[in-house]
Amino acid sequence: MITRFGLLTKKQGLTPEEFNAHWFRTHGPMAAKFPGLRGYWQHAVTDKEQFGISHARGQDWDLDGFSELHFDDMDAMIEAVSGEIFAPTLVDETEFLEDVKLVACEKHKVVPMEFDNGPYLKRMTLLKRLPGVSPEQFRKEWLETHADFVRRWPNVLGYHQNLVIDRYHGSRTESASYDAVPVDGIVEFWFRDKDTAAELYASDIVTETQEHAKVFLDTITPYFVETRTIV
Repeated sequence: MITRFGLLTKKQGLTPEEFNAHWFRTHGPMAAKFPGLRGYWQHAVTDKEQFGISHARGQDWDLDGFSELHFDDMDAMIEAVSGEIFAPTLVDETEFLEDVKLVACEKHKVVPMEFDNGPYLKRMTLLKRLPGVSPEQFRKEWLETHADFVRRWPNVLGYHQNLVIDRYHGSRTESASYDAVPVDGIVEFWFRDKDTAAELYASDIVTETQEHAKVFLDTITPYFVETRTIV
């Protein structure tokens, strides 16, 4: 399974309410028609606070939303954006988006999210590796060592790692450079509420985890989001 995230910046002059209304009511149903689509979610940014994070925030990013589309594989993803069904969605983007960058990811469910009837908050975070850390080193530190730290965190409802394996900007089929889309991973993190999260981030195990992050991460850029299921 391949997860494709769109990193979205709303068109200048649009309010957050106008952006979200167009994305949900107009653009969402168009993208939902993509062939081979296995799932589609819209994550609307509600807060850009650097909550609980000791790292610097990335200066490359000021996002208003994340789209999340699932496909069986890379070929299915490319095919979905190569046909006639995709063309109207590309035209529609100019109505509400200033910029869109795309990443194709492997999803790793470190702590699988199990939805219940209780409330929860979701945070999505962009990670950029340190200069001098190779993609292979990043993969090992994040998917192995860092994930082992997070498995020890108390009261975590869910924690998914999305490892970037390809990037796109402009073209939807030709890969972009790292400089054009400087992100190595996207974290999905669910917790019950902000008070629970604040207690968690004050704990020793999270302090240890953030110390380890200094070994391989340059910037950490979190966003609180509200999620809408489209497909």
